[in-house]
Amino acid sequence: MTSPTEALIQEHAPLVRRLALKLATKLPASVELDDLIQSGMIGLLDAARKFQKGKGAQFTSYAITRINGAMLDELRRQDWLPRSVRQRSKQIESAIHAIEKESGRSASDQEIAEHLGVKTEAFHSMLEEAQGIQLVHSEDLSPRFEDGGRADPLDTVASDEPNPLENLLCGEFKRCLVHAIENLPEREKLVLHLSYEQDLNFNEIGEVLNLTRGRVSQLRTQAITRLRAALSDMHWTAMPEESAASLMS
Repeated sequence: MTSPTEALIQEHAPLVRRLALKLATKLPASVELDDLIQSGMIGLLDAARKFQKGKGAQFTSYAITRINGAMLDELRRQDWLPRSVRQRSKQIESAIHAIEKESGRSASDQEIAEHLGVKTEAFHSMLEEAQGIQLVHSEDLSPRFEDGGRADPLDTVASDEPNPLENLLCGEFKRCLVHAIENLPEREKLVLHLSYEQDLNFNEIGEVLNLTRGRVSQLRTQAITRLRAALSDMHWTAMPEESAASLMS
């Protein structure tokens, strides 16, 4: 005979996968979906064991909180978007910024590699390693506390708030971003279009452009890095403080 706890777990197991898939869309490709699901199931088990009827809360709402919490704990344990990734992306961003400022055109892979003092193949490997970077990093923009500290950027990842970029793409920032996108090399611009506007994954984009999944990942990272360099040159090194609370890198 199935116990009440087992029944709750069986009934809500599909919820774990849905929440994991939703969270995975906001994370680098290096984060394994199976790891999120496994940790989410631990959260569901904990919720089923601790839930008490008659406390005024529906189990589903309670379970969502516990599942998301367990998945975020797993991300923290994995050191999500480690400092080394941010440092490597900064190196690439600085190289692109220097080359394009001097030449007045998009920097080629070979030029960036030479500026970094590495071979083109090594530069491509650097792009692959830095694939977790985003247009704006939440750790730089999370709300400050009175003591000068910042909120944990992962605390906003699993929220149901609107797409945070929707809160930023207005006014002067939107103008600067549109200008930066227009100046991207055509292939990088197309990769971003297929990824963000057509919602295609790396494998699907690769089929459209006849590229490997790895090369698509590299092009996306390079496009984002190029945008960051362009926005930095236009003095968009930080977003408005009022927008920071809802921004997820």
